[in-house]
Amino acid sequence: MSTSAVPSGQSAKSKLKLTPVERRASVTLALLFASRMLGLFLLTPIFAVAAVSIPGGNDAAKVGLALGAYGLTQAFLQIPLGMASDRYGRRPVIVFGMVLFIVGGVICAMAQNIDWIILGRVIQGLGAISAAITAWVADATRPEVRTRAMAMVGGSIGISFAASLVLSPMLVGEFGLSGLFWAISLLGFVCLLIAAFVVPAVPRTKLPIVQARASDVLRHVDLLRLNFGVFCLHFILMALFIVAPGLLATLGGYDSANLWEVYLPVIVLSFVLMVPAVFYTETRRAHKVALEIAVAGLVAVLALMPLASHSFFATVATLVGFFIAFNILEALQPSLVSRVAPPEYKGLALGFYNTAQSLGIFLGGATGGLLASSGRSSAVFLLSSALAFVWFLTARGFRSPS
Repeated sequence: MSTSAVPSGQSAKSKLKLTPVERRASVTLALLFASRMLGLFLLTPIFAVAAVSIPGGNDAAKVGLALGAYGLTQAFLQIPLGMASDRYGRRPVIVFGMVLFIVGGVICAMAQNIDWIILGRVIQGLGAISAAITAWVADATRPEVRTRAMAMVGGSIGISFAASLVLSPMLVGEFGLSGLFWAISLLGFVCLLIAAFVVPAVPRTKLPIVQARASDVLRHVDLLRLNFGVFCLHFILMALFIVAPGLLATLGGYDSANLWEVYLPVIVLSFVLMVPAVFYTETRRAHKVALEIAVAGLVAVLALMPLASHSFFATVATLVGFFIAFNILEALQPSLVSRVAPPEYKGLALGFYNTAQSLGIFLGGATGGLLASSGRSSAVFLLSSALAFVWFLTARGFRSPS
């Protein structure tokens, strides 16, 4: 139990309110996560085009490696740094990770060719702190309000993605690719300051010294279900957004400079619409039902996308539906991990969870790009829908925590 718990004499309604410490921790950690994710997403919308300005940037394989190297090294380091955050504390691990992120960004900003950018991206990925951040949110909040706190952190992914679509073309147009990497490094420094000085200290419950093992997590069936779920969710996200920009450009006459006019309202509207679902889930303790409905909605929306792809407004409508389900799941799943994982290896469990997320990002982008390059855009939607259906079948066996 977090030390921020309210007194037992207070009403049930008051217990569903964030305490001042919970609110400050949730907001500052969401800001930390949003800044870090913005630093990641800023590169995605523009790098393939901007990379041609540097030696080696015409090599599509190296450009893909530069983008994917971050996700791969993130996947390898999430678990060790999650374990380290259990043993040494969340704050020092996050600060250490942000130092690596900044160093990698500076190497990219000073790079004279694509090979140095690949190296910088590898170093950036070594700062794998997602598990430590989500574990810190879990430390700072009570179970009955944790989904709401996770919603702040999870929703920052969608908001950061939308913001990147606006800012990335502007930064490259004004300062070039090097300027974009300097901006990413500056965001990393902001994250470091937030982690070191702004997020409030939350004393953790003193637990017996237990040496957490990977086998503890791998034998936990419900954690495996959640890991598979986040892999599917981010595989689908990356595959979808390899196809969606070109589709919107063709149907609506948009280009890379003004696609934000579509994405921003979609993200904001879907985030607003997901709030009642999160509140209902908390107050009714309907976590399993919410998980199943959101994944089923994902299956349906993705299956409709090939039909909707002939109409601009239908495509936008399905994107709104997708992001409603995405935002709910992005908030719900890490909360469930923190609920079902024993406290002594919560950080390790979230390390596995974020490893699965990173692998989904890498493989989703690679698979979506392969299908889209062969002219099979509808296959991206159908494959994503099929994967979501498999996820739905596994989610039905999930045992909701008390």
